[in-house]
Amino acid sequence: MTTHRGIIALSSVALSAFLLAGCAAGASDEASYESLPAEGASIDGQSGGGDMFSDANGFEESGDLDSPVADDGDRSVVTTGFLYVTAEAPLEAADEAVAIAERAGGRVDARQEFAPSGGDAGGAELMLRIPADRLTATLDELEALGEVEQLSLDAVDVTREVQDVDARIAALRSSVGRLLDLQGAAGSIDDLIALETAISDRQAELESLEARQRSLTDQVSLSTITLTLGSERVAPVDEPDTFVTGLIAGWDALVAFGSGLLVVLGVLLPWLVLLGLIGFVVLLVVRRARRRRAAATSVTAAEPAADAED
Repeated sequence: MTTHRGIIALSSVALSAFLLAGCAAGASDEASYESLPAEGASIDGQSGGGDMFSDANGFEESGDLDSPVADDGDRSVVTTGFLYVTAEAPLEAADEAVAIAERAGGRVDARQEFAPSGGDAGGAELMLRIPADRLTATLDELEALGEVEQLSLDAVDVTREVQDVDARIAALRSSVGRLLDLQGAAGSIDDLIALETAISDRQAELESLEARQRSLTDQVSLSTITLTLGSERVAPVDEPDTFVTGLIAGWDALVAFGSGLLVVLGVLLPWLVLLGLIGFVVLLVVRRARRRRAAATSVTAAEPAADAED
């Protein structure tokens, strides 16, 4: 009898243990599934995130600004410059400059022309985008359009920025992909909304970085050169540095002064002629009036003398 009761007791204990294990397993599975909303909420910074979201939350650390810069062959350099050329026919030189840029594989982003006026042959200003690997050869062709008055180039190394943008884009794309995979496991509407918000934020930042990446790629691959074409009349004056150049500058100044004086004389000459004619007429009128007055005076003086003789 005692043995029978012991067997029943052992059976009861085993059954209880089995049921407790089943409940524990069910609770564990439920807890594992219920943990998704909390980790999903961590995407918005509301609570600490789990391991499955570590990539999504850690993408901001991927673009390390202290990472080593690439070798010289892989450097990204943005080159800009300014070139002033004096040409006999600036407008025709502008057409040739466009052809030179296009032959090199570049393009013209802006063009402004000034029509000839007076003794000025006009001018033009162009913003040329020239492939970086053809910049030197293309500048040589542009300088051959006339006399180079000024040339300046500026190069800025953006290698670190390019590397940082590339790393951030790669991390964001990975983060967005993981969040899209987690959408299918969302257990509630709140989880789904949290995931969609996080995905939307990351996609917006990804698009901004991709636009910056395209801009950097364009600036690195195509150098920007501002070309100004002017006529000889408006060309900058070269400063004399020797006796001969000083003598030439003095003679040119004298000729310019004489030319200016002749221009002023040409402007004033018609007025001088008109004033001379008016003065001549006034002089004739005054002389005639004096003669009449003198004749009248003579007649008046002659009448008393005639009376006295009578």
